Amino acid sequence: MSVEKRFITEELARLKAEGLYTTIRTIESAQGPWVTIEGRRRLNLCSNNYLGLCSDSRICDRARAMIDVFGVGPGAVRTIAGTLSPHVELERKLAEFKGTEASMVVQSGFCANLSAVPPLVGKGDLVFSDELNHASIIDACRLSGATILRYPHNSPSGLREVLESRKDDPCRKLVATDGVFSMDGDVAPLPDLVEAAEAYGAMIMVDDAHGEGVLGRGGRGIVDHFGLHGRVDVEVGTLSKAFGVVGGFISGTVEMIDYLRQKARPNLFSSALTIPDVAANLASVEILKESDELVRKLWANGRLFKELMKKHGFDIGHSETPITPVILGEASVAKEFSARLFEEGIFAQAIAFPTVPKGSARIRVMVSAAHEPADLERAAEVFEKIGREMGKLGATAGNR
Repeated sequence: MSVEKRFITEELARLKAEGLYTTIRTIESAQGPWVTIEGRRRLNLCSNNYLGLCSDSRICDRARAMIDVFGVGPGAVRTIAGTLSPHVELERKLAEFKGTEASMVVQSGFCANLSAVPPLVGKGDLVFSDELNHASIIDACRLSGATILRYPHNSPSGLREVLESRKDDPCRKLVATDGVFSMDGDVAPLPDLVEAAEAYGAMIMVDDAHGEGVLGRGGRGIVDHFGLHGRVDVEVGTLSKAFGVVGGFISGTVEMIDYLRQKARPNLFSSALTIPDVAANLASVEILKESDELVRKLWANGRLFKELMKKHGFDIGHSETPITPVILGEASVAKEFSARLFEEGIFAQAIAFPTVPKGSARIRVMVSAAHEPADLERAAEVFEKIGREMGKLGATAGNR
């Protein structure tokens, strides 16, 4: 390898030495509560398949049926020849589900943030961003060219302080926050954030990736959860988590969505979502509109697992959602813990820096509606066994 490329070898060696190198597992079966990895059936506790819809027969059947009518590929970007009638139908049903005037579907949740932020703010403008916002929000803000001002995590008073410091700046201003923060499972104090944004004449955007299908009536999200319809300018969502498929969307007023259709680069320069994906998402939205059974089961499973882990003495942080972080401290410890779980038939990946701050490495457990209570009881028992052997039980287990 040339001298110029030696940094690649050196960086890989550093990641491995510091316990930050990620082992990527290959799943050999359909996504679900149990999966096959390396020829063995294992309990899956780390997917975002919140409602168990990834392999739901109703969704698979809908995709197969629509392929017979519309084929597979869209053939173009949305603004040239890639908008098919199923795309329009999905956007209409998403808007109805979210309680907004309109929605625009894009290729992923990441692309949804890239579609929303740069058209709204640019060089000379200001973005007020929660310090723990997801990487896709951060990248979208950087791409916009606007000045980024971080405020303390989930702190309306901290946001007001930063807004106050720039109140006289004659520019566009945007407050950006996650709805549910995926690493800790805590919920943004959206009513107070909205009031702060309104008081200072700023737009507000919420990325509800981990709130869709989880919070609100039948999983309609954080805006519905807090009854803030009409007061949030931009609602960003993903279709790859609770909906069980792939894709992203932005919801808002008709005028806002019309504007983003004209300006959002993922909409202008990347091919539309494929027909099987659109069909599957249509089925998912309809399932959620018909019943809240899966959402209720998700929350029941989340409460059960948290109770079991607290009983065993694990540090599970301050999650307000079914996301359960099992905080272990150093990256090397979390990696070893994950490997031990894998040996015991449980698939639960370690999360470490830079995804979470140093010293707060964890196993992030993602409970789903597809799990049975017996699955979660078994998992808690294995966690307790390994935690006891590694000395990671008790209130100080995570070195917080």
